Amino acid sequence: MSQQTQHVPVLLQETLAALAVRPGGTYIDGTLGHAGHAEAVLRLAGPAGRLLGIDRDTAALARAAERLRGLPGVTLVPGDHGALAQLAREHGFDSVDGVLLDLGVNSAQLDTPERGFSFMRDGPLDMRLDALRGETAADLVARLEAMELAALFRELGEEPRAQAIARAIVRARARAPIATTARLAEVVAAAGGWHGGRRHPATRVFQALRMAVNDELGALRAALEDGLALLRPGGRMAVISFESLTDREVKTAFMAHAGRLVSLLQGGARWEGRKPAVAWVHRHPVTPGETEVAANPRARSAKLRVVRRLTLEEEMRLAA
Repeated sequence: MSQQTQHVPVLLQETLAALAVRPGGTYIDGTLGHAGHAEAVLRLAGPAGRLLGIDRDTAALARAAERLRGLPGVTLVPGDHGALAQLAREHGFDSVDGVLLDLGVNSAQLDTPERGFSFMRDGPLDMRLDALRGETAADLVARLEAMELAALFRELGEEPRAQAIARAIVRARARAPIATTARLAEVVAAAGGWHGGRRHPATRVFQALRMAVNDELGALRAALEDGLALLRPGGRMAVISFESLTDREVKTAFMAHAGRLVSLLQGGARWEGRKPAVAWVHRHPVTPGETEVAANPRARSAKLRVVRRLTLEEEMRLAA
């Protein structure tokens, strides 16, 4: 069975419901991956629907193109969702009914040792989503000083033992370059005297390096603002995240646009928030049920957050 047919999109029905996909609607999938969500959106949107699919991984785009072959209204472009607004306008998606971001790495990337995303199988320490440009994780591990590495592991991996791990890496690379996933995982495990357990101690370190290599937080912040600005009144933005760090970024951005009513001394209230104004579709994140997690353990940490851009009438009421 191919990787493509094995792939199951996370929170698929929940995402379709959250986006309120309608016939003839216009949508953007800013992290196309295997195109599982995109295919379902296109089928619901029907022959008059349109979808712009974006991914910086050219291998993922090729798989997506094969999966979506024969469906009308598809535009696939290589690029970073951090440039969402620019890519959308370049391809005629000036305003849309829905935007989807499914963050992190997909199964094919994790399961391909040559990509270097996982320590489960040995491979080059790469981690680039766009395999043709930019520094690799090995470059960062070789270049950064111990204090810089510790800050990276602490801020992007939320690693409590960041300083000890960083010092161990600096000592190890002085003996020989750390160029493979297995070598890095071994160094990190030895730094804490790990003797086995449910969670490998290199998990947070690999997350931090991946996020740094691909500037994931910078791209996410830009994509959230771009996506909300592209929504038509009543349009929806849905974001699926897998790490607490990225989920907090999504929650913070959405809260800023949802705003709040502040009571005035002279009576009444004033809305304060970032434009465009939105409303929560769900007050709390949607998470996978037991059945989905049993079928796809990688879905366990997924969180779906969704907001709806206010209509003109709703905005006028806020301003009144």
